[in-house]
Amino acid sequence: MHDHRVFCVRARAALFTFVSVFSLVNVVHAAGDVERGARAARACLACHSFSPGRHLTGPSLADVWDRKAGTVEGFARYSGALKRSGVVWNDTTLDAWLKKPASVVPGNAMVFSGIANDQTRADLLAYLKAVSEGRTKPPNRGLPNLKLAEPADRVTAIRHCGDAYRVTTGDHETHTFWEFNLRFKTDGSVDGPVAGKPVIVGSGMRGDRAAVVFSRPEEISEFIRKECP
Repeated sequence: MHDHRVFCVRARAALFTFVSVFSLVNVVHAAGDVERGARAARACLACHSFSPGRHLTGPSLADVWDRKAGTVEGFARYSGALKRSGVVWNDTTLDAWLKKPASVVPGNAMVFSGIANDQTRADLLAYLKAVSEGRTKPPNRGLPNLKLAEPADRVTAIRHCGDAYRVTTGDHETHTFWEFNLRFKTDGSVDGPVAGKPVIVGSGMRGDRAAVVFSRPEEISEFIRKECP
């Protein structure tokens, strides 16, 4: 009888311990803070947007929750490893991915070493889920809508001579750049420039570097003329 009581006491203690640990795990899992996660998400904006269909270096993170990896429509730069992985993004897989992508999908193309801090990952997961479910607004990366560019930013002519490009804009000003400091880019998204109306975007603190953004690649060669002043 005594042994039975001891067994019952020990069993209740073990059950209490299990319930306590289980509850603690749930508390830790639910401890992600959306507001802190929003701040952590700013680091993602260098490579991702949160707008549907707006892809940058990486795919849009809009509606990422419960989505199969490597399946975002309109993004064509997935690694074969990720497309074959069969991973579905949820609490468990995203936490592991954010901790160390290479351990989840070896050979993936994401240049990101991972987030070691458990709390930061929990916060970021809470924010990603809130955005996917429409409970909070996605972050604003501040990318300009090039269709709304001012005349001073709209390119009307580009002339090349020697090692220089001379870019004339809609305000009738001409800006000269060393050829190595002028980049030609394309943006075919909804926020990209109007077809045939490229936009110049400054870069660098000294004003001596810029990019001319076209709506499609064919426009680049069509626009540049070999002409010396």
